[in-house]
Amino acid sequence: MIVVLMGVCGCGKSTIGRALAAELDWPFLDADAVHPPANVAKMAAGTPLTDEDRWPWFDRVVAEMRRCAAAGKHLVVGCSALKQA
Repeated sequence: MIVVLMGVCGCGKSTIGRALAAELDWPFLDADAVHPPANVAKMAAGTPLTDEDRWPWFDRVVAEMRRCAAAGKHLVVGCSALKQA
């Protein structure tokens, strides 16, 4: 089983996700940790990411979830894959 906690920046995804993962004895993935270096640099400079920036990052998050699912493992993911439309 994979639990995905989604929300805007600073809403508590990582805090709740780490607590839930600890309670369940499952690993926790903070999706921010798998951003490509170019995305990290843009965000650090205060430049918003474009959809083109986000896709490689989102693909990394999805690949990790698929890897865990294929191995029959559990995972808690904190992910801010939201955008105002």
